[in-house]
Amino acid sequence: MKPNNLAHVDSASIKSISSEDISTAAAANWHGKGCCSAEAKNPAFKRGRQIQLMQMIVLPFIPILALILQTSIEMIDIVSYRMEATEIESQVTMATDLGKVVTKLQLERSDVAFYIYTNGGMLRRNLTKGFQETDRALENMSSWPDLTIATLNDGKVTWLNMSEFRAELTEFRDNISSDNGETTRVRDVLHWYTTVNGALLEHLTNQIKDANKSGVWRYLLSFKNMLKSIESLDISAMYGIIYYGRGVLRPDAYVNYIQHDIVGKELLNGSLNYIPKLKATYKELTRLMKGYGKLKQWGSTIRMNVEKKPDISTATEYYEAMAAYIDELRKLQDRIRWIIREEVQKVLDTADRMETFGIGILIVVLIVSPIIIILVRNAVATIQMYAVNLAQKAKELKREKRKSDSLLFQMLPPTVATQLKQAQTVPAEYYSAVTIFFSDIVGFTEIAAECTPLEVVSFLNAIYRMFDERIECYDVYKIETIGDSYMVASGLPVKNGNKHVSEIATMALDLLNASGCFSIPHKSDEPVEIRVGIHTGPVVAGIVGTKMPRYCLFGDTVNTASRMESTGEALKIHISTEMNDELVKIGGFKTEHRGLIDVKGKGLMDTYWLDCKEGTIPNHHGEVAWYADMQPVYLKIV
Repeated sequence: MKPNNLAHVDSASIKSISSEDISTAAAANWHGKGCCSAEAKNPAFKRGRQIQLMQMIVLPFIPILALILQTSIEMIDIVSYRMEATEIESQVTMATDLGKVVTKLQLERSDVAFYIYTNGGMLRRNLTKGFQETDRALENMSSWPDLTIATLNDGKVTWLNMSEFRAELTEFRDNISSDNGETTRVRDVLHWYTTVNGALLEHLTNQIKDANKSGVWRYLLSFKNMLKSIESLDISAMYGIIYYGRGVLRPDAYVNYIQHDIVGKELLNGSLNYIPKLKATYKELTRLMKGYGKLKQWGSTIRMNVEKKPDISTATEYYEAMAAYIDELRKLQDRIRWIIREEVQKVLDTADRMETFGIGILIVVLIVSPIIIILVRNAVATIQMYAVNLAQKAKELKREKRKSDSLLFQMLPPTVATQLKQAQTVPAEYYSAVTIFFSDIVGFTEIAAECTPLEVVSFLNAIYRMFDERIECYDVYKIETIGDSYMVASGLPVKNGNKHVSEIATMALDLLNASGCFSIPHKSDEPVEIRVGIHTGPVVAGIVGTKMPRYCLFGDTVNTASRMESTGEALKIHISTEMNDELVKIGGFKTEHRGLIDVKGKGLMDTYWLDCKEGTIPNHHGEVAWYADMQPVYLKIV
């Protein structure tokens, strides 16, 4: 069979993928698509392994980076939460200091108003001591807001800083004893203190946030509402004193009383609603407070504003009851302040724990990340090293496989060998027309008797190696070599139409011509003579045996071709009538009629001699020396 056909069958039947194929494909890409692309995709190259290593390192680094990013975002949230908690703490501190100042100013307002109203005759506490308490509260302020105060007469707006406020307060206190009319002076006191407290409370309201993540906002709003409630109730108490002291409230004073009384109670209810547990405390406070029921009756009377006889003692009693009630509310205010401090401390503790945990997680991630990357890198490097060794072994295995396949295909047809390798059953196949060639060496028995075994083997090896090389030029398949017999067939295992007749005929002429170049060992002057027999016809081909399977041909065609060889003559090609008829059909060959001969097992047969082929048969005399020099290697048995 021709080499190109053999290569085609081989590639179609036994093609496998290995590192050698990859390298070959990479080399093709090197010239076709560019070396950079080939190196980047092929792990057989160093650059390809580096890129794969980088990819394997980046792959676990992605979730690590995501974890670091998530932890960093959480840390930002924790820091923001802590800053908010710190801001709440500062707000509570500011609100506490500002609340103390407002409380002292409220007490001072009540004392001063009552002092003026009674012309200094009655005092609930010493004014000088009250002034000192207010001054200490002002000194404890860490910061002071700029206050906007509208004057009573001309409505002008005044901006007061800490020093200006202290000077204004001192001047106001010094002018308390001046005689400008009782009504005007009480009204001035109410306006001045109320304006200052309103400005302070407005600043407090603007500074404290109404909502945050910590949940302290409810307590802050309750604290603000309680401060405003006390402020409004304290102002309403001043108008209550005027009502009982004068017997009636003027319309504007009455409106102010109703307004502040309602606002104070609503703010008180709102403050208690923000902290439900204070409701029970407030109910207990009103239940135990002396004169609370009478205070409610006085409030109902004031709201009716029925003119009555002035009663200084009732005014004093009302003032004392309202002062006691407001003092109890201030205790609730202190309770709220204490609750706020507890909640803020909880928030700060939570922020500290979250910050510590977040920093710990971030540190662990930063420590573990390079360890994971190093481990992955080492693992990938180990895998790549193993893969390189495996690829090398695969390349060697494929190389050896090709050697074994080449040897196997010399013993069996490639298609049959492929089926056997795939553990498939190879059934016998019928061929309707094939041509079979037989040859042997004339006088081989005598030659073998005169030569040593090594010389016989060397002789046969040289001549049949030459035959093997020659038949590669034709579409034929060597069946076997037994002793000095050489058997070749055409038209199987791959059918080739009627081409098998001309292929075997041409090959026989070529081999007969080439054999004359060999001489008998020890008889260099005597050339080798061979007999050739050819017959064409149908055969059955199949694999025989399992341990050493052989591709064998069966049928009368094989026997007839063998009889053509055995009944032939030296240096002649003996062919049957069927072979001669086919050559006549093809044309281009010269045959000679031999006549009838007696063939064992067949009887009389009409046969022919194949003389030559029109044209030139290649002469390869110069190649014989090469085959003669090829001596076989033998194992020496000790």
